[in-house]
Amino acid sequence: MAALTPISKKPLSFSVPMAGLAGAALGLFVGTANGSALLGIVIGFAILAMLAFVAQGLLPSALEKPVRWGIVVLMIVAGYLLGGTPGIVLGAIFGWLFGWFIYWIGEGRYRATVAPYLTPGQVLWHYSFRVLCGAIFVFLITPILVVMPLSFNAQDFFTFTPEMLRFDPAGYSLKHYRDFLTNTEWTNAVWNSLRIAPVATFLSVSLGTLAAIGLSQSHVPGRQAIMAILISPMIVPLIISATGMYFFYSKIGIVGTYWGVVLAHAVLGIPFVIITVTATLVGFDRSLTRAAANMGANPVTTFFRVQMPLILPGVISGGLFAFITSFDEVVVVLFIGSAELQTLPWQMFTGLREQISPTILAAATILVAISILLLSAVEVLRRRSERLRGLSPG
Repeated sequence: MAALTPISKKPLSFSVPMAGLAGAALGLFVGTANGSALLGIVIGFAILAMLAFVAQGLLPSALEKPVRWGIVVLMIVAGYLLGGTPGIVLGAIFGWLFGWFIYWIGEGRYRATVAPYLTPGQVLWHYSFRVLCGAIFVFLITPILVVMPLSFNAQDFFTFTPEMLRFDPAGYSLKHYRDFLTNTEWTNAVWNSLRIAPVATFLSVSLGTLAAIGLSQSHVPGRQAIMAILISPMIVPLIISATGMYFFYSKIGIVGTYWGVVLAHAVLGIPFVIITVTATLVGFDRSLTRAAANMGANPVTTFFRVQMPLILPGVISGGLFAFITSFDEVVVVLFIGSAELQTLPWQMFTGLREQISPTILAAATILVAISILLLSAVEVLRRRSERLRGLSPG
């Protein structure tokens, strides 16, 4: 229905201010970087409003492509004058984006993707909500995007050097990655993390899966209270959990031991497994287990041959979250670890506090890459789980 609705060109009284607001958003960042946020907002609003007025009010729609390319060229020139070579790249990106936005607003194309019966206020909320989500995403992802190029800095600095800003190859180097892979302090920390995280993940998956299956049974008394207790490590502030573990583990003599750290990380990972497996069990057909029992299968055989294949995506997803939790955790290991059990996050924390080593940036980039791969795997498994349960098309 929405695709068949005719789209009319919007009046300048609507499209010009909308384009100006988009320019003001860009001007806020550019002006802040140059010392005056208010001036940047005013100039950004004026420039984009003027471009929208020229493109929509003075030029015919048939010249859309040349006008959009002209906006890209103007933004590239402005970016070069303000920021040199990096400004050219950003100018090209924002020029293409604003050229598209001016015609998207001015020609009323934004209406093509929404239901035709929505009121203007509902359409405004539809896109405002997406802009808000995008702004939050940019706010969260920007620190990661800053750290990653800094890890290739040829100098021992935590800031961009003039050579890096000019995209001079001499300003980039892999020496921090070489230090990460050859320095015994870092390699030992990675080895300790790889020794601890898989075992902690195995314990979390085993205990969390059994707990989720048990709590999914309607006849279990006090299910909600037990669930609240089991997922409390996810809710309670980590410093409180670490303090409690320290006093408890010191009583039984496992502070500073390998198994002490493994058990602590397993406790932190169990809530993630319980939540993901419980979500998978929501769509599980329990008549399958009853049918298996009627055919003579014992509970163990029924679990591994019938139930586990269907809930496996949720189990693996919980295991990946538990692994990430163990591999990235630093607070608990500071309390109950030891000098011989320094994990990678501990080593990164020590590097920030004591020696300010830029190798931390390389380690952080590697951790980000690993996390992206694992979370991508979680998303693939989630979609597979939905297909198996019939919640999404195959």
